Amino acid sequence: MTAVAAREGATTSAKKGIDRGVMAVFAGLMLGSLVASLNMTLVAPALPTIVAELGGIADYSWIPISAMLASTIVVPIAGKLSDIYGRKPLYMTGILVFAVGSALSGIAPNFWFLVFSRFVQGAGMGFIMPLSQAIIGDIISPRERGKYQGVMGASFGLASIVGPAAGGFITDHFSWRWLFFVNLPFAILTLVVVAFYMHVPNERRKHAIDVWGSVTLSIGITCALLATVWGGTQYAWSSWQIVALYSTAAVFLAAFVLVERRAAEPVLPLRLWKSSIFTFSNIAGMGVAMSMFGAIFFLPVFVQGVIGNSVTNSGAILVPMLVAMVVTSIGSGQLISRTGRYKIALLVGLVLMGAGFFMLSTFDVNTTNQTAIEAMILIGLGLGVTMQTYTLIVQNSASQSDMAVATSATQLSRSIGAAVGLAVLGTILTQGLASSMSKYLPPSALKQLQASGNSAAGAVFDPALLAHLPPAIATGIRHGLADALHPVFMAGLPIIAIAFIATLFINELPLRQTAHVAAGRRKAIAAEE
Repeated sequence: MTAVAAREGATTSAKKGIDRGVMAVFAGLMLGSLVASLNMTLVAPALPTIVAELGGIADYSWIPISAMLASTIVVPIAGKLSDIYGRKPLYMTGILVFAVGSALSGIAPNFWFLVFSRFVQGAGMGFIMPLSQAIIGDIISPRERGKYQGVMGASFGLASIVGPAAGGFITDHFSWRWLFFVNLPFAILTLVVVAFYMHVPNERRKHAIDVWGSVTLSIGITCALLATVWGGTQYAWSSWQIVALYSTAAVFLAAFVLVERRAAEPVLPLRLWKSSIFTFSNIAGMGVAMSMFGAIFFLPVFVQGVIGNSVTNSGAILVPMLVAMVVTSIGSGQLISRTGRYKIALLVGLVLMGAGFFMLSTFDVNTTNQTAIEAMILIGLGLGVTMQTYTLIVQNSASQSDMAVATSATQLSRSIGAAVGLAVLGTILTQGLASSMSKYLPPSALKQLQASGNSAAGAVFDPALLAHLPPAIATGIRHGLADALHPVFMAGLPIIAIAFIATLFINELPLRQTAHVAAGRRKAIAAEE
């Protein structure tokens, strides 16, 4: 009995040690998630102010698109590199690159330097986000992973609650540049915690880096995004520039498919797409990302430009959406872990998001803050359920050898969805502004605003300029901006519908109750015995 008790005590101590190790790793991931979420939530309410000062509303979408584009380029190779050099060094590299991008953004002297700096930030995020998911996949079983991913989503939401209000306050009372400098102490703290306390098991394997696959995919996506953003604004849709960009994108994406079929270790194995679970999960995840970033980056435009709130108030008005996201992220994570079921929760979440976007599509100049908050709460409830769950579904169905690349592929789909969504919605807004403003403003007023270096819509984000506008002109601008934003929000409805249909086709598999690392250790112990 004494020997049995000793073995049981040793087992209990070992489990406690494992639990402490998991929590130490998870603490580092939580801090990384906090840093990444601050990048978006602090800046989103201030974007109208930034583009009014540096570039104008026509270039609004470039600032978030540049970060998403960089993330899209980096994500496919992040998992593969982490298999070679280890998760921890690559995770720390991502945080360091993100910090450098934040510092450069804070000192940006002009609009395009800021776009470049945001590109650097996005490259850092391209390592942080997929590797955090891969690390969780290494050490936590799918059945338990719902709880942890729910808390990860909640950390994003918690930072999001503070971020918009704090971002608005900083912009109104100090300068938008401090929105980027504030990331630095959090990044330093994360690096210290990860360096000293994160110990991640990693079985290093030799890999052949798929250079040509990464190059062809990056060029193809970049050309497609540039054509989408420039089409109908800088150049006509039928112009040779746009046709050439789309043609180049098609050629390089076709080349990417050919390269992946022959690559020893493709950056995005085409065999993954043979799994209906993987395919439909990624389609749905792209739709959720498109609608999510559309809400976060274009709602402040409406709240500030149409309703007339300050940057501080527009940040605060986003808080209910993000609080709702925290609540459902934790709640759905706990529910999924207890029941092992996730499909119904996803469908309910998408219905809630669709209801929220339907409300957005009805907004006009008479919309009140209360109505805006109600729509935001619905969207937040849906996002909390869906944001992390599709990654869980893919990881649950992936083999151990495909865990990192499948997780990176899912993050890649979300990054592409976010970038394409911002490009498409930004193009819709820019094209809508040209026609909608002319309906409410006389040509002389439009010429006067353009002569002052501001677009008509941009004038409502510049307090100094707005104070000198006649009330009739300011009202006309708000009417025009509301009309231009209507199709932007309407576009969210078919996107969510596609995500809903894709989710219906996902085959719900029972969630595994063992992590790949734990399973591998048990096999090794059995072999030794």
